[in-house]
Amino acid sequence: MIIVGQYANLAHMSRNNSNSGSTVLIALVLIFTFPLWFGLGMGLVGVVIGLMGAVVGLIAGLFGAMVGIIAIPFKLLFGWGDWSCDLFPHFHHGRFVVIVLIIIAALIVKSRRTA
Repeated sequence: MIIVGQYANLAHMSRNNSNSGSTVLIALVLIFTFPLWFGLGMGLVGVVIGLMGAVVGLIAGLFGAMVGIIAIPFKLLFGWGDWSCDLFPHFHHGRFVVIVLIIIAALIVKSRRTA
């Protein structure tokens, strides 16, 4: 739309004033809400980093469990490691004796159930 005459300058000025007013309003909204958006953004970054740390911890825990499962028979049979036998604290015997006693007890319980 083309405005001619004395109102042309007035229309142009009102358009500039409304643009500068909305620009100032947008700038004020951004300035006052910046801590909110920044906090939400950093919270999201913290959640992502925490989830990555949880995945690393899960993988390390599974690896430790696998190593423990592989190592427990050797520890029981040969007494490797710092494992103390508290089943009979007054008697000093090897871990092999404890394993044999557990197997015998399991066989006795199983034979009584089947009979």
